[in-house]
Amino acid sequence: MTEIYQNYIGGNWIDSASGETFANTNPADTDDVVGHFQASTAEDARAAIDAAEAARAEWRETSAPKRGEILARAARLIEVDAARIAEELTREEGKTLVEAKGETARAVQVFDYFAGEGRRLSGETTPSEFGRTLLYTVREPLGTVGIITPWNFPIAIPAWKLAPALISGNTVVMKPASGAPKTSLNIVRILAEAGLPAGVLNFVTGSGSVVGSEISGNSVVKGVSFTGSDTVGCGIYGQVTGRGGKAQCEMGGKNPVIVLEDADIDKAVNQSIMGAMWSTGQKCTATSRAIVHKDVVEEFTTKAVAAAAAIRIGNGLDENTQVGPSIDEAQLNTVLTYIEAGKNEGARLLTGGNRLFEPPYDRGWFVEPTVFGDVDPGMVVAREEIFGPVLVIIPVNDFEEAMSVANDTRFGLAASICTRDISRAMEFVDRIEAGLVHVNSPTVGAEVQVPFGGMKDSSTGTREQGRVAVDFYTQIKTVYLEY
Repeated sequence: MTEIYQNYIGGNWIDSASGETFANTNPADTDDVVGHFQASTAEDARAAIDAAEAARAEWRETSAPKRGEILARAARLIEVDAARIAEELTREEGKTLVEAKGETARAVQVFDYFAGEGRRLSGETTPSEFGRTLLYTVREPLGTVGIITPWNFPIAIPAWKLAPALISGNTVVMKPASGAPKTSLNIVRILAEAGLPAGVLNFVTGSGSVVGSEISGNSVVKGVSFTGSDTVGCGIYGQVTGRGGKAQCEMGGKNPVIVLEDADIDKAVNQSIMGAMWSTGQKCTATSRAIVHKDVVEEFTTKAVAAAAAIRIGNGLDENTQVGPSIDEAQLNTVLTYIEAGKNEGARLLTGGNRLFEPPYDRGWFVEPTVFGDVDPGMVVAREEIFGPVLVIIPVNDFEEAMSVANDTRFGLAASICTRDISRAMEFVDRIEAGLVHVNSPTVGAEVQVPFGGMKDSSTGTREQGRVAVDFYTQIKTVYLEY
């Protein structure tokens, strides 16, 4: 019998007031039901918020080093259980087991890093213009905060939101994406086992329109951190800031890689295909546009098509699989719709573009890795986030045109350049409108100790990860002490 998983509110595992659940299935095999989760109501969300608020004062008074000890214990518990967590992650989200293990290891790094922040949280002293006055600042927690997480990184993203929120002394209500709630639930269980007091972290599953809206609209919640689509993120940002709260939204990307005529083409192809196809292209930092100098576009295209066509597609639990399924039927249909749009606009479909129906793909949401050539920068496939294994190749005449095309997007998350020319590499760094900039490396990937976030429509609010992550979850108090 498939297990039914509950909400976690005030330190207790409880059913939703609705009495209803929803099924979470394996996107590689929809006959495989991972579990049933609570279809929660606004009433459930309010109960979680009330529990977080009730625990707020005691958690705030817990010293930051003590909070850090709990996060450190959680990191060790994730390490011990990493194999099971990674397998469950693959089963519910679809990415390969290798990627799932890497993401689980990333969560360990996140908790370890922010455990250390418990001894580094600090304000500053500043000379005062008044005599006999000590002028200094201290950081204080916001209070109760909401965390709304996506399905594509169901352990890493919750970890990098939870860890800075908790180390800063906030209590939390978390709503995971319905596409991958089990992995997030594993983090909740681990933090409870690590000694996190009841009510400090509360976990409610359900729809964004019901649970998410209550979290965003409730005045008790002083800040909301969200990762997901830009449409939803902009709505959350307006709702939270409209009532005077803080909002942090990490949203979409249409990330370019510029390949210049002096680039190592084999390396450029490898990192472009990896960035575009791995995780089924379901990354906000995925490489979406290859902007290639005309002198090397033919060689790049030939090798990119061969690399994409050679990718092994399948169930992520199979060690030979390189690319798994889309998360669900809706996302698969979105990808297929964009592929049709590309063909209709005149982009040249070079490989892929089809849904896979034959066994062993018949019970999953599989689409072939797809490459388009001769793409015009104004085409839909060159402008909108697809969130699937699709790479478009845009030929350009020179570096200046490449920069213009790269920046001609409403997004500004990640960007890369492949070149041996250090001057043009540095000019790219200076001029690219992106928050994450890579030179001769893929657009994907970000280390825990440095800030993560984008420009333009990709991000709002302060950055995630690194030491600056606590900026969102804290407020500054300035103290004048005359003695």
